[in-house]
Amino acid sequence: MASEHAPANMTDYIKHHLHHLQVQVPGTEGQFWLINVDSVLFKLLACVLFVWVFLRVSRRATAGVPGKLQCAVEMIVSFVDGMVRETFHGSSKIIAPMSITIFCLVFLMNFMDMIPVDALPAAGAAAGINYLRVVPTADINTTAGMAITVFLLIQYIGIKHKGLFGFFKEWFTAPFGPWFAPFNLLLRVIEEAVRPLSLSLRLFGNMYAGELIFILIAVMTLGATLDHFSTYLLGAGQFIAGFVWTAFHVLIITLQAFIFMTLTIVYLSMAAEHH
Repeated sequence: MASEHAPANMTDYIKHHLHHLQVQVPGTEGQFWLINVDSVLFKLLACVLFVWVFLRVSRRATAGVPGKLQCAVEMIVSFVDGMVRETFHGSSKIIAPMSITIFCLVFLMNFMDMIPVDALPAAGAAAGINYLRVVPTADINTTAGMAITVFLLIQYIGIKHKGLFGFFKEWFTAPFGPWFAPFNLLLRVIEEAVRPLSLSLRLFGNMYAGELIFILIAVMTLGATLDHFSTYLLGAGQFIAGFVWTAFHVLIITLQAFIFMTLTIVYLSMAAEHH
């Protein structure tokens, strides 16, 4: 059921749960300079958890029969390393570790959507915090920042493998040859611009929609009382809908982390290839 701390009106309830805990950068004005503090905090929490788990496993790793956590980490590392070897045809020592980091961090941030809708907002309200959103990847600022970082890394890998002259030469010569330099440049600009948009909007759209569906399921019993028979029917429907969507959403959050990682590897491989 919806939290007793939540607004009784359905529209207000949805707006409340989709509102970030925000602070304005000192000395500035406007929406652009608002910082979504909750997204930043939960991103840092995911980073700390990721580093702690992998450091703990690496320090306690054994050549004998591994524990469940070590086995899970080894499976992730082996799987991602195999993907990088098959997809990335250049030479770089940072691609595999970066890919593992991307997959694990995106998965952890996505997985926060499994926390019950009203749990953290109610805890925040008890602590005097009016707004608290838990899923960092449902914030366009998070996904856009990650996509821009990947975009800059693509340019770095391209320059590293082809040299500065060779890298920018391709902007004017591929794919139609030097005689069609303006068309080559236009296509290249569009291609480069689409990459961060594709990475950021795909992840953001899926996670925002998933979060919104959980909120809509919670709305089914908003303001309900136990002395009405309809409450029990709606409660049963809410339980079934929540269970089905949670099971399906586990696949979505894993798939989105995998897609973000895979596209990053593919883009970096394309940047390293000579045309």
